[in-house]
Amino acid sequence: MRALAERISARLKARGGQLVTAESCTGGWVAAELTAVAGASEWFERGIVAYSNAAKEELLGVRRETLERHGAVSEETAREMAQGALLPGRGGFSLSITGVAGPTGGTAEKPVGTVCLAWAWHSGLRSETRYFAGDRCSVRRQSVARSLEGLLEVLDSA
Repeated sequence: MRALAERISARLKARGGQLVTAESCTGGWVAAELTAVAGASEWFERGIVAYSNAAKEELLGVRRETLERHGAVSEETAREMAQGALLPGRGGFSLSITGVAGPTGGTAEKPVGTVCLAWAWHSGLRSETRYFAGDRCSVRRQSVARSLEGLLEVLDSA
């Protein structure tokens, strides 16, 4: 993941952009990977860990209606998390992750390994749902990797 983080660093430095992460099931792992790159202070603005629904509402502006209707693990919630993390007027980008890392918490509709990700920037928004296999650590690791890959895709196309 270090190579991905270094590529993101180069892209954000070249653009003069700032990044904010909004994480739930990964608990700050994305922010840790990104800030391990020397010079991250030039482009990494902040990382928000919003694990509970209350934190998602209070820190990121996720609407209670969204959480009640779609649940914390949904693309709707991931999109609102990413949009809530954007910094106005700073050429900003954000990413968000919310999911069921396991080993408990899964349902028939949203089994363990269900992860919703979103990427936002001032002129766009993307989201997706992935289903990762493995134990809790593996699901979280795959989530972090996919969030970084998706951010690179956004940076290359935005």
